[in-house]
Amino acid sequence: MKFRPLHDRVVVKRIEAEEKTVGGIIIPDTAKEKPMQGEIIAAGPGARNEQGQIVALDVKAGDKILFGKWSGTEVKIDGAELLIMKESDIMGIIEG
Repeated sequence: MKFRPLHDRVVVKRIEAEEKTVGGIIIPDTAKEKPMQGEIIAAGPGARNEQGQIVALDVKAGDKILFGKWSGTEVKIDGAELLIMKESDIMGIIEG
């Protein structure tokens, strides 16, 4: 199935955190927090301003981002667990 978000929404796949600490301690699944980093899979065309013109998003597919802990709506598409969120929920783009 192909999914295309509307307006200023983006589809994000979480980037899983390391399962070991720097000291080598393995973190069990029950103690892990959900990662707050992800990769944008798809992005909508943008929101409309007051004049009715589309304002393009600052992010694009492939960007690695940081988002809030409770941001977005979790969905399952083709067996993959993804998040759908508005661009305003994104805190920033991770570069490098």
